[in-house]
Amino acid sequence: MLIRLMKEEDIEGVLRVEHDAFSLPWTRGTFVNELRSNQFANYLVAEENGQIVGYCGIWVIVDDAHITNIAVHSSRRGRSIGEALLRHGMSLAQTLGAKQISLEVRVSNETAQGLYDKLGFQPGGIRKKYYTDNLEDALVMWARLEDGGEGDGEDEFFSMEDYFGDRDKL
Repeated sequence: MLIRLMKEEDIEGVLRVEHDAFSLPWTRGTFVNELRSNQFANYLVAEENGQIVGYCGIWVIVDDAHITNIAVHSSRRGRSIGEALLRHGMSLAQTLGAKQISLEVRVSNETAQGLYDKLGFQPGGIRKKYYTDNLEDALVMWARLEDGGEGDGEDEFFSMEDYFGDRDKL
């Protein structure tokens, strides 16, 4: 499996994951806008045998990072792809200067919450009726990045060149 920066050519594969994972999926236009116009947006994809099997979106604004979305195709879940994407996303955010990272997760999604807890995220509050499909509350979770997150010393952190060198080609 390869985790790399998302390119416009990856949108079709990302949309397959998006439609599989979410009841209100983002559109092609939303992803195009994120890649072309949002200076804060950074997207990673997980690629397996040339096929996009997952992705993670991160906004980095000054020293704050926010996971906008993270998803793995249902046919590939349970293989630690989501964890790998999140670890790489946290590493990228730290490389880009973020000191903390946040996300929202459905209060009913205990599996995702377990992953976030494993990687050092702590509950920070509730956003009432956050999800428009069923008005479910979202749990806001935060993690510090200054010390490399919870880290076990096995993560490989990216250099600025790893990302900004490739960014010009996107």
